[in-house]
Amino acid sequence: MDELRTMTYEVTGRIARITLNRPERGNGITFDLPVELAQCVERADLDPAVHVITLSGNGKGFCGGYDLVASAERMMDGRDAARPRVPKGSALDPAVTARNHDPREVWDPMVDYQMMARNVRGFMSLFHANKPVVCKVHGFCVAGGTDMALCSDLLIIAEDAKIGYPPARVWGSPTTSIWAFRIGIEKAKRLLFTGDCLNGREAVDWGLATECAPAGALDHRCEILLERIARMPINQLIMMKLLVNQTMLTAGLASTQILGTVFDGITRHTREGYAFQQRAAEVGFKQAVRERDEPFGDFGPSTFKG
Repeated sequence: MDELRTMTYEVTGRIARITLNRPERGNGITFDLPVELAQCVERADLDPAVHVITLSGNGKGFCGGYDLVASAERMMDGRDAARPRVPKGSALDPAVTARNHDPREVWDPMVDYQMMARNVRGFMSLFHANKPVVCKVHGFCVAGGTDMALCSDLLIIAEDAKIGYPPARVWGSPTTSIWAFRIGIEKAKRLLFTGDCLNGREAVDWGLATECAPAGALDHRCEILLERIARMPINQLIMMKLLVNQTMLTAGLASTQILGTVFDGITRHTREGYAFQQRAAEVGFKQAVRERDEPFGDFGPSTFKG
């Protein structure tokens, strides 16, 4: 396996540990991350000593979504010959993400789809892994970060963590499109119609997370769960995961993801999407996001008071 740029990988006992490791950027998703994630998952799958995989993030939070600030600064535009070139018109093309996009330019939705579908395949490596994946969320897990968390098999989360998909308000559609499969149609609509986030306790109440814990006890609680899973024979774990996953596959997860991935490109090429991009060019991406979210406040569903 090549040297990892965005994460670390280690095995302790029967547990393979994948840790997102760009804390200075909120573990933001780059062009490399989905590929490295799939490589790490495959490595764990092929290791006969590994029974269970855990996914976590280094730093203040799990993952803040796509590193679009980096894109805007042309840090991922393919100038490094060792990396594949980012297709023009894709979500990670700097011309699209913030700075110099001209809405009069031709946008090829299938180029966009190719790029984002590539990322979906990387995230879905967690779902398709032979062995169970437990995702540990602390701090924040928003936007594209939720793709990795929800493609994992089990989610354990800090009580004060924040998880949700604010880009539903403008400039985003969840490409893995797994929300309804995880929490049901009504609850998925409640979150995606508002872009609201859940805290850890709400995530458990809504059936999104298996368990929540105070931030200081999160690691301990996660280790207890991992150790219990690791006691199971690998063949039993593989069969149980395949059995349960068939429910989502039979219900049409793959076709839903095609629609969600195409929609993601469309959201960035609407009138509102262009206005958001223009505002990001004027005041910076982070400020544009703050302005987008300000009218909604920071309420979760159980705390919203109007």
